[in-house]
Formats: sequence, C-alpha cells, structure tokens
Amino acid sequence: MKVIGITGNSGSGKSTICEIIKENYNSKIIDADKVAKKLTASQTEYLQEIIKTFGDNIIDENNKLNRKKLADIIFNNKEKKMLLDKLTFKYVVDEIKEQIGKIKDCDYIVLDVPLLFESKLNEVCDATIGVLAEKEEKINRIINRDKITYEKALNRLNNQADDKFYIDNCNFIILNNESAEKIKEQIRKIFIKLQ
Repeated sequence: MKVIGITGNSGSGKSTICEIIKENYNSKIIDADKVAKKLTASQTEYLQEIIKTFGDNIIDENNKLNRKKLADIIFNNKEKKMLLDKLTFKYVVDEIKEQIGKIKDCDYIVLDVPLLFESKLNEVCDATIGVLAEKEEKINRIINRDKITYEKALNRLNNQADDKFYIDNCNFIILNNESAEKIKEQIRKIFIKLQ
C-alpha cells in the first residue's frame, strides 16, 4: 500500500484528479479540507482554538464556523493565515495520520492536501503529485466553487505558493488544463512508475 500526496493551489483541480484516481485505481482518498470541516462541525478543541484566535464573530447564528468570514481574514493577513495554518497542522494532520493507520485493503491512500509540504505530511508519502493549472482557470474555478469575486479569488491565489514551488518539490506534476483524456493519460503514466 502506497501513500500518494496530491497538492497544488486553490482551483488547480486536486479533487478532480483524486476522483479520477479513485475511479481507476484501488484507492482511498483522504481530503484535508473535508477533515478540517468535520473537525469544525462540532464543539471540538480545534474549533475552540480557532474561536480563541480569531474571535466570536467568525461563528454564525447556528454556532457554526463561518468559513467565508475566516477566509476573508486569513487571505488578507499573512500573520493570521500562519496562525490558522499552525492550528490546522496541529489538529488536522494528527487526524489524517490516524485515518491512514486505519485504512486497509487498498493499493493507494491518496492525500488531498493543499499545504502538503508546509504541514510536513509529505513525510508520510511514498510520492507527491503537484497539480497545476493556468492562473485564469484557477480563478474561474475558485469563483464558481466559492461564489466570491474575481478580486477575492485572485487575492487567495496571490497568498499561495507559485507553480515553481510544486515543480521543485513534487515527484510528479499534472497539468490540469487539458482534456479529461489527456489528464487520465498523465495519471496513468505516473501510476505505471509508482508500481
């Protein structure tokens, strides 16, 4: 069983790549964003730490984390982003490692983690794949997914690592601007090497 880390900017299409892998290879996906959402869904220690760090105003009328408000804060302030990242690494990384330990009966565990290297989760991976896409494509995907303005989407991207970071650090790169068939072919070539 191999652990594969998938990383890249917001809007690069990491989830799409993970879905293709799941459909074509005997694999289980662990999505860091979903883990983080689950850990903030109830009154967990993680959520309490976020409230302590960012204040009560990031909680909505249903006592849930207002992720949009939090995103507005962290993507406009590098220091606040670092504070959230630190909390996320502390709680989410432990949860992901625990989940990896429980998975049996598959050939690949695929980690969908935007901050794979920053969180040091790359250290549990047998291989890492960086997903790249054209900047405008990423911006459009972010706008459609998160229902935010062009400026906010651009600001988000400008607060993340550039393509060179992924090219320099990942074992493999997938260019996610191409047709579905070409993307599947890129994945197939990577998985041949992984076997």
